[in-house]
Amino acid sequence: MTSLLAAVKTAFERRDAAVLVTVETALGSTPREAGARMLVTAGGTAGTIGGGRLEFDAIDKARAMIAAAEAEATCDVPLGPEIGQCCGGRVGLSFRRIDAAELAAMAEEEERRRARLPAVLVFGAGHTGRALATALAPLPLAVSLVDSRPETFVGLPEGLSTVAAAMPESLVEGAPPGAAYVVMTHDHSLDFLIAAAALARADAAYVGMIGSATKRARFRRQLEAEGRAADAARLTLPIGGSALRDKRPAVIAALAAGEIVTCLLKRHQETLP
Repeated sequence: MTSLLAAVKTAFERRDAAVLVTVETALGSTPREAGARMLVTAGGTAGTIGGGRLEFDAIDKARAMIAAAEAEATCDVPLGPEIGQCCGGRVGLSFRRIDAAELAAMAEEEERRRARLPAVLVFGAGHTGRALATALAPLPLAVSLVDSRPETFVGLPEGLSTVAAAMPESLVEGAPPGAAYVVMTHDHSLDFLIAAAALARADAAYVGMIGSATKRARFRRQLEAEGRAADAARLTLPIGGSALRDKRPAVIAALAAGEIVTCLLKRHQETLP
């Protein structure tokens, strides 16, 4: 469940008056795209429609609606000197009071949205695997952390999908098309087994492995011996690039997360109608 949907659900359950602000149209240069949303209550907000004066004024309007018990409204906002925002585009906003029907519609939409998200399978719940899964969790990705040791999942962010598998490599075959596979288990032989299975999938968007140049050379030789030299060229090792030599798990996770999200979301956007 996204943080916005969770905030809407909480406001509804507490019977707090709340207004959902949605960017319906976004023409030209705008802070956010059509579909961006924000929840406004009398005492707080969740989500964002881009910040700046646009958002400030939208919050004011939503709270005026709450005070007047209004159910819905729309407005068209040119992002120019009139509001002190120089993006130059134009935004159409809708304002709707949250009720049971709106909450149900959001929940259904969230299910459809999650089904379309690019999948990331992180193999290995050691220090770096946990750090990477945590870094990826808030992003528009369907992240699963896989390990054969279920005790390693303790203390992870709420909502992060975890899979305890005695044979982690077996999950590769059933993964969604266009998935990313990041391999960092506690065993090099298992790393090679999982990565080889992932590279065998022609639709894999990204296959990365943590390790050194020596590890890469060894795995490349293994693949070449099996007649899979082309697969070896598709492997990203080390993950996160080599411009920064820092082995701290949180740093590796930050660098790898940027690499993975760039690859997956670019590919995902290119497939949208």
